[in-house]
Amino acid sequence: MRVLIVKLTSMGDLVQALPALTDARRAIPDIEFDWVVDESFAEVASWHPAVVRTLHTAHRRWRAEWLTLWRNTELRRFVRQLRSIHYDAVIDAQTNFKSAIVTALSKGKKYGPNGASVSEWGAHLAYNKRYVVPKNQLAIDRWRQLFAQVLDYPLPNGVPDFGLATTSWPKPDIELPQCQYLVFVQNASWPNKRWLDDYWRQLIEKAGQQGYAVLLPWGSESERVQAVALAGAYEYATVLPRLSLTKLAAVLKGSVGTLCVDTGLAHVSAALDVPTVTLYGATDPHLIGATGSKTAHLEVEGYPCAPCYKKYCAVGSYKGDDAQCMKTLDADKVWSSLMATMGNRMINLVD
Repeated sequence: MRVLIVKLTSMGDLVQALPALTDARRAIPDIEFDWVVDESFAEVASWHPAVVRTLHTAHRRWRAEWLTLWRNTELRRFVRQLRSIHYDAVIDAQTNFKSAIVTALSKGKKYGPNGASVSEWGAHLAYNKRYVVPKNQLAIDRWRQLFAQVLDYPLPNGVPDFGLATTSWPKPDIELPQCQYLVFVQNASWPNKRWLDDYWRQLIEKAGQQGYAVLLPWGSESERVQAVALAGAYEYATVLPRLSLTKLAAVLKGSVGTLCVDTGLAHVSAALDVPTVTLYGATDPHLIGATGSKTAHLEVEGYPCAPCYKKYCAVGSYKGDDAQCMKTLDADKVWSSLMATMGNRMINLVD
């Protein structure tokens, strides 16, 4: 059985779909998946052993260069590739206008949530058959429910299995610390998801006092600048070079714990069963929380506006980049949560 998944972005959303593939493979052992995914995140889709082929889109680039794109045939090549196989089923697991267009262009019977369950109303019109998949629940559960209904197998009631246990992670071509290390993921696409730089510095100091090295990844140039400023003069804090997502996953896998704001790497770390603490203010962990066997979610307190799902903070008379609610998550509280999630594995390699 050959199934096409349409789920383009983002990193965390892709990770949250992986357990549905594991469920399907266990119920239908000969099932194979192709996956339409944005070129920036294609590595994530390829991690699951049931994925045979990834087809890459580039919506942001295409939107900016659509005329040139059509002339140089890139878009036409993608459409030909998309339509080269008649699938037994096409499942839209993103359910917005972009994914609905891709779904409509594919060959095979098309499935997705009904009008009340899609991300953007109208996307459901691209599907031949639609299902009720309630939105007020964890995204992982939504996709597991959708796949079980589309592919007609009993919905498993066990914990999510991301299918990454047998994935071979290449050794990063960088020198990693000789001692145990933590990964602090300070960068996020929304300013309103970020934690205060002073708190990050306090946490880096706590880590160094306990003998841990700290690694700081980044995605954009502004995030690299932020990471460099945070690492400062701490000799045990290192800003990572630009790495592929697969090599970043390998770095996370080798860590003894990670601390993240709500960003894609939090989901990767949690799915790898690395002890992971994620900070939530603008977003709701009950809907999109990083999930794994060793995870903790810290939510802000005292702000009725949270979660606001806004990119920038606007509370009272304040409007700006610094999420006021995130100030309620002080460094001591976060450090205690990280140590507890790691099983209180506090070490002391310094006198």
